[in-house]
Amino acid sequence: MKGGHGAGAAGAWERLRAVRSVADAEAAGLVRGPDGRTRWRDGTPEADALADRYLPLCLAGPHVTFAQLGQSIDGFIASRTGDADYVTGEEDREHLHRLRALADAVVVGAGTAVADDPRLTVRACPGDNPVRVVLDPRRRVPRGHRVFTDGEAPTLWVVGPDGEHSGAARPPDGVDVLTLPGREAFAPGNLVRVLARRGLGRVLVEGGGVTVSRFLQEGALHRLYVTVAPVLLGDGVRGLGFPGPDVMRDALRPPTRRTVLGEDTLFELDLGTPRPGRPLGHEHAGTGQARREAQ
Repeated sequence: MKGGHGAGAAGAWERLRAVRSVADAEAAGLVRGPDGRTRWRDGTPEADALADRYLPLCLAGPHVTFAQLGQSIDGFIASRTGDADYVTGEEDREHLHRLRALADAVVVGAGTAVADDPRLTVRACPGDNPVRVVLDPRRRVPRGHRVFTDGEAPTLWVVGPDGEHSGAARPPDGVDVLTLPGREAFAPGNLVRVLARRGLGRVLVEGGGVTVSRFLQEGALHRLYVTVAPVLLGDGVRGLGFPGPDVMRDALRPPTRRTVLGEDTLFELDLGTPRPGRPLGHEHAGTGQARREAQ
């Protein structure tokens, strides 16, 4: 598909993965039409849909922090027993794996790692596995979990100085351990800076709700993807939650795009230019910092 001619979805995705600048996009065969949308030259509708959905993230630069949550229509990411298998459908799973493939690192809190034993690898689409970052201040994630044992991708275990396993002789084989000095060091802004110093500038915050909410509340996210499934749970594990404004006019209203993923609806929020109220990072700067440990 040299120059984008006859671009199918598979070839389009391979080219998109390498795009990091407007020049890259043009060289890959992407052109902006009179309607302002960027499409492939002679691309299929499926290829154009991939460009429409992921090109903004590809062009976000080497330092971008984004998050993804899948939830029920009433705002839960799992049932009351913690079962989240699966809230959203197969199309959203593929979308999540594409986000992983566009990230240098994928971050989860300890609560999600303990409950779900996730692999955090790219399997539903072609792509390289990101570094798996487990935020575990109290070192409570079992060492037998797959992120520590499967060897499928590099794992960075971010721990505090104390915890259940602090006296253990050594970390699991093949796992890099980063010890942070205290709870303040687990603040989202500091974590992003720490990862960037390790060459991990494109960061996907995948879960759970507490961890994503902390990054959102403290203004550390550039983009937020929320996929809503047409299902009602009534109660369960809440997704987003943070101190809100007193009046609606101060609510965060970022530019938002909507995409249909099978039966689900994907909302993409551009948090770099929120409106009309102030960004959460300005409105609540420091109010939630280190108040709760990473999930």
